[in-house]
Amino acid sequence: MSGTLPSVGAASGGPAHSPREALPAPEVMVWDPVVRIFHWTVVAGCLLNLFVVEDGEALHEIIGYVVAAVLVVRVIWGFIGTPYARFAAFVPGPRRLAQYLSALAKGREPRMLGHNPAGAVMMLALMALLAATCVSGWMMGLDAFWGADWLEETHEWLANSILVMALLHAAAALIESRRHRENLVLAMITGRKRRA
Repeated sequence: MSGTLPSVGAASGGPAHSPREALPAPEVMVWDPVVRIFHWTVVAGCLLNLFVVEDGEALHEIIGYVVAAVLVVRVIWGFIGTPYARFAAFVPGPRRLAQYLSALAKGREPRMLGHNPAGAVMMLALMALLAATCVSGWMMGLDAFWGADWLEETHEWLANSILVMALLHAAAALIESRRHRENLVLAMITGRKRRA
């Protein structure tokens, strides 16, 4: 009698694996550290500047520059980063977005490992709002725009728009987590999602 163990799955007719061969992992890495650091830095920065730090304080400005810096890194990473981080992998065309929204309206939207088309559009909108908020905040410090009411109002409107969009984004993530039985908030912490 041989001293080796039978292959896993051999008795049931399933695929044979040697005892030392690893079975496929139940989870896959989707969100790399750059994506996760960007996400949580923006969350923290926006919450601090909207609700904790007073406008005009030096710390408000520093937080704004940190958010601007991680936004620049994320945009670059969208072209050279890991597969799920690249814009080419998730930015939808109009037809793909319409198909997804139609399926979503019927409750038949597919589960996706990366951003779904609606989530991708939301992410791009948030990134554009972040960029505009950072630029308007920077402009407020320039002599040419010092004390310009229209610029202060624009900056405030942009910041409040980020808050509204972020709340919609969070609500959608919670709803999708429930519908697909997957904790998307935890996935943005660990980077891992259930394998397709």
